[in-house]
Amino acid sequence: MDLRRKLELLADAAKYDASCASSGTERRDSRGGGLGSTEGMGICHAHTPDGRCISLLKVLLTNACVYDCAYCINRASSNVPRARFTVRELVNLTLDFYRRNYIEGLFLSSGIIRSPDYTMERIVEVARLLREEHGFRGYIHLKTIPDAAPELLAEAGRHADRLSINVELPEAHSLKTLAPEKDAPGIRRAMARMRERIAAAQEAKRTERRAPAPRFAPAGQSTQMIIGADAADDAAVLRSSATLYASYGLKRVYYSAYSPIPDASRLLPPAPPPLVREHRLYQADWLLRFYGFELEEILAGGEGGMLDLGVDPKLAWALKHRGEFPVDVNRAPREALLRVPGLGAKTVERLLAARRHGAIRAADLARLKLSLPKLLPFLITADHRPRGGVLDSAGLRRLVAPETGFLRAVQPRQLSLL
Repeated sequence: MDLRRKLELLADAAKYDASCASSGTERRDSRGGGLGSTEGMGICHAHTPDGRCISLLKVLLTNACVYDCAYCINRASSNVPRARFTVRELVNLTLDFYRRNYIEGLFLSSGIIRSPDYTMERIVEVARLLREEHGFRGYIHLKTIPDAAPELLAEAGRHADRLSINVELPEAHSLKTLAPEKDAPGIRRAMARMRERIAAAQEAKRTERRAPAPRFAPAGQSTQMIIGADAADDAAVLRSSATLYASYGLKRVYYSAYSPIPDASRLLPPAPPPLVREHRLYQADWLLRFYGFELEEILAGGEGGMLDLGVDPKLAWALKHRGEFPVDVNRAPREALLRVPGLGAKTVERLLAARRHGAIRAADLARLKLSLPKLLPFLITADHRPRGGVLDSAGLRRLVAPETGFLRAVQPRQLSLL
């Protein structure tokens, strides 16, 4: 099979992995030359928190797999064309794409071939050759295999900017049913070992004054959950995420809506979940991490353990807690402003800085390109106060969210490098 056909198959197979990001890393030492960069513009596959775009070659080493996970298109019993890169092919492809200015980094995952150790050895070898033989300083994200030997995972962390292990499903009993070869406790143990190594490297960097501290996955670790492949509701998903963040210091939990596959098991649902469910989970995840919301507060905005699909979780909470509003933008503390529908965390910081120099008016909010119809029923400014009864109105939801709020049910596409 020629290289172009391999790339076509293995880049397409990688689109099911949502945990492709490039935030939080650090620059590698540029002394002595080398290739690649962790910042810049190109074919955009990922955004960093400060707005930069990082172009990543997102690909599998192989889509062959000895595991037979019911939800996976690449499972052993799946009737799909198979392909496999050699280590050298993938190294040369990455370097060639970098030199053509197509990419600035690599996201590498793989099906399991022969054994977890055999597969992990080849994933690590790709990263090692890029770093040590070719001086590649660009971003590398490796998807690791929890059953692989700890020393292989340790070596992966020395070459990669970020590591990730997929927990796959929100609940351990679902994983046992749909992916019996995978071990939920084993996945957690591997994540715990990564957390310890990442923490040790960070501590060494803080305390070591003379020699450079050893690197280990400076951008941390992440994971992914498939949503809608089992019966877990949003409450179960978010509780699992909260536990992962607290226990393993994850940078991100990614949510990937289940996509029906050919010849699917009867254990799987016949239709995918609405794509907006995935979007609402990301919004709720953000509220947990950056807006000071407790999990039960977020879940109270929906019904029966599911988030309200019609409006975002913050607005759903506000509609059920109207007594907390209106909030005075010129006097309220940061914590109260973060709960106002339509105000993001960065906007709140800008408002706090601006009000030190003068009173904030409605026109100032408009200049920030904020949605005034959504904001003003919940907010007091120097020249605005919500008219009497608006917060108690039965039509408030229609007023602040006139559209249904549902996203178009389209499948996201991965950019082609061909």
